[in-house]
Amino acid sequence: MRRMIRAAGAALVLLAGAGFARPAVAQETVRVGSTPTGIPFTFLDTKTNTIQGVMVDVITAIGKQAGFSVQIEPFQFSSLIAALNARKIDAISAAMFITPPRQEVIAFSGPVYSYGEGMVVPKADTKAYTAFSDLKGETVGAQVGTAFVDALKKSGQFPEVKVYDTFPDMLRDVNAGRVKAIFADSPIIAYNLKSGNFPNAHLVASYKPVVVGSVGIGVRKDDTALLAKINAGLAKIKESGELAKILEKWGLQPSVNPS
Repeated sequence: MRRMIRAAGAALVLLAGAGFARPAVAQETVRVGSTPTGIPFTFLDTKTNTIQGVMVDVITAIGKQAGFSVQIEPFQFSSLIAALNARKIDAISAAMFITPPRQEVIAFSGPVYSYGEGMVVPKADTKAYTAFSDLKGETVGAQVGTAFVDALKKSGQFPEVKVYDTFPDMLRDVNAGRVKAIFADSPIIAYNLKSGNFPNAHLVASYKPVVVGSVGIGVRKDDTALLAKINAGLAKIKESGELAKILEKWGLQPSVNPS
């Protein structure tokens, strides 16, 4: 009997040494806020009922490199920062510019992609606009929470700057001629206009953007460990060329990718 007990004990030791007695370490899950509008950066795929797009692919690729899984949570753009600081989510991966006012309340990764705003007017308006001043005295619009709202208001050129809750709302208004022009992320505008859903609106090719910035991934200021992981993963996907492939997949020019 003693020999049997000793043998069983030895077998357990061997199993433990081989790693069979060690529980698997659960992978960290990062809750990421993204928006259901903002194609190609983020959008709701109605076929799968999931948020897809450039920034979803980017944070997923970063997670694979940094050792965490991603759980995408849908939020309206204007509520993303509040949700982050309320700890409803752990990170923001959307078409969000890195700006000084935002850096006062959250921290950002290195730049993912850089661009400026685009200008959309009714299709019948063929004037070669280049600047805000070309529209002085007109009513224009931008989406709430974007950097473009402040830029339009501070320009002093417009008696009214309409602020919209969603991107499609803006496009519908300019398409119907209810507003002289709208300003928004140029890649998002271009992608939406290609859909053909707004045939009476067009992107002004001659316009020179005022607000040029870089999109980054946002985290809480005190979450330095997660920020370090995200930056390390971002550096890896830039170096390997994976980021450029993601941008190309969604029709964005890899040459605009910041280093």
